[in-house]
Amino acid sequence: QLQASGGGLVQAGGSLSLSCTASGRIFGRVAMGWFRQAPGKEREFVATINRSGDILYYGDSVKGRFTISRDNAKNTVYLQMNNLEPEDTAVYYCAARKSSVAAALISLYDDWGQGTLVTVSS
Repeated sequence: QLQASGGGLVQAGGSLSLSCTASGRIFGRVAMGWFRQAPGKEREFVATINRSGDILYYGDSVKGRFTISRDNAKNTVYLQMNNLEPEDTAVYYCAARKSSVAAALISLYDDWGQGTLVTVSS
């Protein structure tokens, strides 16, 4: 089970940090990802990290602004979001694979959190 938190309202140019904590003993063996879905749009890839945390991929729209990281001892994956833009407004979801390999495709993820809302005002 995945529990995301940290969303909220922020002005453009500001920062937010999201967290996603997983229950269970296999967190350290699986890749994790962050995705987002804006109103009226399809869910899109944001970032992914492999099980050891040394392989990271980002969506083009967030490269250079967002950073994904993980702490396997805490069963938690993070998304640090800087220089936020109104276009970043969305519900952000964390997801887990059953594989250790980082991946951008939504269909490769098996478990999803409930989502946390991020609203960026202009």
